[in-house]
Amino acid sequence: MAKGSGSQRLSWLIALAILAVLGLVYWNASRRVGLRPSPSIAERRIGDPSLYPPRNIPGAVALAVTQTNIHETICISGYTRGVRPPSSVTNRIKRERFEEEKLPGTPSDYELDHLIPLELGGCPDCLTNLWMEPWSSPGAREKDAVENYLHREVCNDQMSLGEAQKLIAGDWFAVYKSLQSEKAP
Repeated sequence: MAKGSGSQRLSWLIALAILAVLGLVYWNASRRVGLRPSPSIAERRIGDPSLYPPRNIPGAVALAVTQTNIHETICISGYTRGVRPPSSVTNRIKRERFEEEKLPGTPSDYELDHLIPLELGGCPDCLTNLWMEPWSSPGAREKDAVENYLHREVCNDQMSLGEAQKLIAGDWFAVYKSLQSEKAP
């Protein structure tokens, strides 16, 4: 073997490795170009956009609530009372959100709502979980009915916590309409 051939081999191996990595990157990128992006949650919702929070409010969960501890947390009577932020905090957020979003009417026309409700393990004080929900119908009262239904399902082990959280954040109004159609004769 000639002197320096070991370093040449090493250089060639490094060059081949770099080319292989670049090839994989290019291959993965070219595969993604042809894929159709899945529709956003907003595009799949069945209700009027006013029934849902703005896009910057996707919902947030409390890390302390998990599927394995639901019967020691959210399924215990009084759980939400213990984690709900004080009104001094929520009233300030409500005023700020009302002004920021330039909503019609007055602040009393809205409830500062947890998109993922506390009774489904929603984060109590995460701004990405709090939105101005209208009291008009359909609105806050109808979503409350969905929250109660999903809470019962989770606590009766008929639905997973994660599934309930996805349903409420994805399209709570679709769940409401489904419940209404089940009640109809």
